[in-house]
Amino acid sequence: MSLPFDLPPANPSERLRARGAAARPVGRFEPFSRAPEHDGWDIPEEERLTRTEVSVERPRSVITRNQSPDVPFERSLNPYRGCEHGCIYCFARPSHGYLGLSAGLDFETRLIARPEAPQVLEEELRKKSYRPNVLAIGTNTDPYQPLERKMEIMRAVLEVLQAYRHPVSIVTRGSTILRDLDILAPMAEAGLAQVGVSVTTLDAKLARDLEPRAPSPPTRIRMIRELSRAGVPVRVMAAPMIPGLTDHELEAILTEARRAGARAASMMPVRLPHEVAPLFADWMERHHPGKVEKVLGRIRDMRGGKLNDPRFGERMKGEGEMAELLQQRFKLSCKRLGFARHLPDLDVTQFRVPPRPGDQLELF
Repeated sequence: MSLPFDLPPANPSERLRARGAAARPVGRFEPFSRAPEHDGWDIPEEERLTRTEVSVERPRSVITRNQSPDVPFERSLNPYRGCEHGCIYCFARPSHGYLGLSAGLDFETRLIARPEAPQVLEEELRKKSYRPNVLAIGTNTDPYQPLERKMEIMRAVLEVLQAYRHPVSIVTRGSTILRDLDILAPMAEAGLAQVGVSVTTLDAKLARDLEPRAPSPPTRIRMIRELSRAGVPVRVMAAPMIPGLTDHELEAILTEARRAGARAASMMPVRLPHEVAPLFADWMERHHPGKVEKVLGRIRDMRGGKLNDPRFGERMKGEGEMAELLQQRFKLSCKRLGFARHLPDLDVTQFRVPPRPGDQLELF
């Protein structure tokens, strides 16, 4: 199938291992495109393994405010920019364009860490004007991606939130979250923490291709089980559902998650904004060439003839007969399995600013 996109060819000197994208298309804000070109010398290029590079950012603020009617959170925080999990469908890939980097390989190999995020967060929480509300973490890139095992930024953020009794809602597919059960369990018991675990497929081979550096499907089911046993409310996120590739697994994913202890569930059909559409189409051509036309065609059927529909009210659920059928299947499965519609609301009334050494204590 001839793809309706013009991606630059992969650099022949780069050896990729466990990466989702295969090229570095320039972002939509860049005035020039780049492509590897042979220099004319009959000397073979030395092949090199593409490794992850990490830069450090020192943010002035870390709480991002949100006004979109499509998402259930008003503020969020991201400890990292970019994500080494390398999920090819990730809607956050175009955010790397704001840094002058590619949504392709750069997004998963050129990461930005924010090690001072916990300290900046604490300063923001201490402001007299601050009013508590649930803080969502993992809404753009995964706070428990592999880099977190070394840098422990997310753990330090949780320590701040625990000290301030501030509610937090986490979205992840990273098993490193189990390391932080000593913080999350008591916060959950106090009504201050809940977790959403993303499960896209139960097929281990497909997961390795789709999400090359993310934990395997059995590991994610184990995450749900261990979080639930520790008393942390868990929502399984069957997202994104890719028609013609993973949507047939919807009922099985929900069933396994419910058995593991998930209390609530959500589902969203795949959306492919900006640079993600050509990257995903290229991935399909490389991994499932016989299904390209079928999968892209069904995505278009659910997105008004396009690969992405950014309209509020439509982008999270799709439209048309196939999208409606997927929603009906989801609702019927949730009813059959006894999923709650939502996790319990987190408590915003416990928030308090702890005194620092030397602060004068209140008499009453």
